[in-house]
Amino acid sequence: MPTTPSRSLTVAQHRIGQDHRPFVVAEMSGNHNGDLGRALAIVDMIAESGAQSVKLQTYRADTITIDADGPAFRVSEGHELWGGKNLYQLYEEAHTPWEWHAPIFERAREHGLVPFSSPFDDTAVDLLEDLDAPLYKIASLEIGDIPLLRRVARTGKPVVLSTGAANISDVDLAVRTIRAEGNDQIVVLGCTSSYPASPAESNLRTIPVLRDTFDVVAGLSDHTMGIGVAVAAVALGAAVIEKHVTLARSDGGVDSDFSLEPQELAALAAETERAWLALGSVHVGPTAGEAESRRLRRSLFVVEDVRAGDEVTPANVRSIRPAGGLEPVHLDTVLGRTFSTDVVRGTPLTWDLV
Repeated sequence: MPTTPSRSLTVAQHRIGQDHRPFVVAEMSGNHNGDLGRALAIVDMIAESGAQSVKLQTYRADTITIDADGPAFRVSEGHELWGGKNLYQLYEEAHTPWEWHAPIFERAREHGLVPFSSPFDDTAVDLLEDLDAPLYKIASLEIGDIPLLRRVARTGKPVVLSTGAANISDVDLAVRTIRAEGNDQIVVLGCTSSYPASPAESNLRTIPVLRDTFDVVAGLSDHTMGIGVAVAAVALGAAVIEKHVTLARSDGGVDSDFSLEPQELAALAAETERAWLALGSVHVGPTAGEAESRRLRRSLFVVEDVRAGDEVTPANVRSIRPAGGLEPVHLDTVLGRTFSTDVVRGTPLTWDLV
């Protein structure tokens, strides 16, 4: 952990910041596949994984787009997952029905998870406020929706910003907008808004720049395959890690291709915490856990029985394990001297013996 306190914030029973265990957010998105039972099973799985939070997306197709079918309202044909799909139909398929939010939040809280969501308009914020959502996420493509940012900021809850497809001025405006409403509880997530994302485009070195430039808690919203990128992000200061999750990629679903399965999410929760613990502090020297290794370091020992007056030679004094004798660096100094007393084999060599 850093030697000086860094910015942090509190959500439910969790402290979030570099000085605390990474806060792992499991994004359900549309992987419920239109089945409330499956959605609740995903919540149960998240609880078993060791992640701390479950996140939804709160919108209707009508609140995020319109039912139109011109070229502008279709995903580009070359898109790996959704190429050519009509936006309205895609969002109809992927959305989480509003009446599901209460049972999902309730199940999450029964498990001790933190439930929250990304709202996409004022009515979504109203719903989430009724459910006492403890924080809010602004999705990457909504970072420029200033009225939405203001509405969320005015709740007084922490706000998580994703930066996918945004430039630095977009991030600056979003952060300033939230702070102008008197809310300074901000998390900024580095994000590559492609699905799945390439590790080569993750640019994790941006994470400490976001943290220091905007004086916020920083993290990563990760759409790459696997957990390697997310674990690496912790070493660069990510205090929040968000990943999409599913029960099984083979079940299909709009986000399944780049979502973690249960054993992968459990590995993510464990390995991000392990990576955070490994950061430690700036320290060169033995640790408490190395006491036995220190005891077994090499030192100078008498390796043959000798009598007083015998010469110290490479045959009767050697550098061996364990510690207890003179440091090996003194071997050249003692060679050629004579023993001051009789010494039995296996005695650590000390200055009073020569």
